[in-house]
Amino acid sequence: MPPDLLSHGFIHIDLLCAIQVVLLGFTGGVLSGFIGSGGAFFMTPGMMNLGVAGPVAVGSNITHKFGKAIIGSKKHGELGHVDRKLALFMLITAAVGIRLAVWMMKLMSGTEKGHGGPAADLYISVVFVSVLSVVSFTMLRDVLRSDNGENSQPSRRVVDFLNRLRLRPLVHFPVADVRVSLWVILACGLLTGYLAGTIGVGGFIGVPAMIYVFGVAAPVAAGSELFLAIFMGAFGAINYGFEGMVDLRLVLLLYLGSLMGIHIGAYGTKVVREVVIRLATGGMIALCVLSRAVAMAVYLRQLGWVTYDPELDDVINLVSKGILYASGGGTATLILVLVFRAYLQRRRVRASIALSRPAPLVAAQPASKEV
Repeated sequence: MPPDLLSHGFIHIDLLCAIQVVLLGFTGGVLSGFIGSGGAFFMTPGMMNLGVAGPVAVGSNITHKFGKAIIGSKKHGELGHVDRKLALFMLITAAVGIRLAVWMMKLMSGTEKGHGGPAADLYISVVFVSVLSVVSFTMLRDVLRSDNGENSQPSRRVVDFLNRLRLRPLVHFPVADVRVSLWVILACGLLTGYLAGTIGVGGFIGVPAMIYVFGVAAPVAAGSELFLAIFMGAFGAINYGFEGMVDLRLVLLLYLGSLMGIHIGAYGTKVVREVVIRLATGGMIALCVLSRAVAMAVYLRQLGWVTYDPELDDVINLVSKGILYASGGGTATLILVLVFRAYLQRRRVRASIALSRPAPLVAAQPASKEV
């Protein structure tokens, strides 16, 4: 690759690096199909651990998310789980949030066409740790408080409170069957777009907002967020691409892995109990947060805010990568084992049914007469 591209934040990709990116995509795809999230909370820090500049990792990931969202939205649309009107209303301010995130990324990079640096990487990591710590804690708490993790209903405290306020104008969404204040929708859209543009993770805000703030059913929330993600991904890809912060090599390698993994993860939702899904998701996000928190020490040293031997940077990065790979690899392996076990069990059941069926009766043929 030409040196000028390498100097602008695009890493050299050899065979080992390419394999790791494909595995990141595969693991992210398995998780995406399994938990209904894009897996960005794993792939973005994973690319940063490989030496990809933070803004390039986010830009490449949000570009990768665009294609997957089309497939996911189509499947949910066939089931009637997409409220396009709700998604388009949120898009009004989500686009503003993405543009604001790109502007902040350039500001943190410190150059006109910035492609990273310790300030930008620290900024991404701080937002990542802050947001996903809350998400992980909330998920694990809800599972532990529910009846063995099953049959728990989302809280309607915020929904009922906003309904009492009646902040006009109220907008009715027929598919979701809710009436929501326009100002609440615009505020949630702005936050969703900003986080999607900052860390590549918008669904973890958009979906809970639709469920806990708007009162939308979980399947419709997931489908509507995927429809919204098509436009956010496209707009984010254009904005980051215009600033030179999208590495198409990484995007294609992520697709190579994720499009294989997403089908395995989707099958896993049919054979794995919901409590296992939620516990695995919450635990994995917590480990991803820990991994990024460890990596923040390197950025703090590079900015001169802490002092230690620079030779320890490689050790810290290795520990951070080890925690991340252990969380993603462990969760993906658990899913694969459960899916494979369910597949074998299904085959045994089919074989036993086939053996237990009585042999078909064959009508006796009349003896042929000799001439």
